Amino acid sequence: MKRWYGKLLGLFAGAALLRFNPLLGGLVGLLIGHAFDTDWFQLRRDNPYAVLGLTPEATQAEVEQAYRRLISQYHPDRMPGVADELRKQAEARAGEINRAYKQIKSKRPRA
Repeated sequence: MKRWYGKLLGLFAGAALLRFNPLLGGLVGLLIGHAFDTDWFQLRRDNPYAVLGLTPEATQAEVEQAYRRLISQYHPDRMPGVADELRKQAEARAGEINRAYKQIKSKRPRA
């Protein structure tokens, strides 16, 4: 995403908060604003493409392939003899993969 307003707000807020050295405050605010603009603080679950290991520019075929590969790897029924803790982790990961796939499918138009 090409956002710019975080940098601008960070610059002004930093300069206002560090009145004794507005240049340093503006620089710190600019860096924090840049971090927000580039989604450094975004959680992984907020980005369904990151869950599948893709970028938003991925084709529908790439989405399908990544989904099938990951769900076959983490599906709990594929792990019959593992410990309960590992099985629960696999269930959680499979649920996360399914949610991300459904989110992507609902955002994209049908081809």
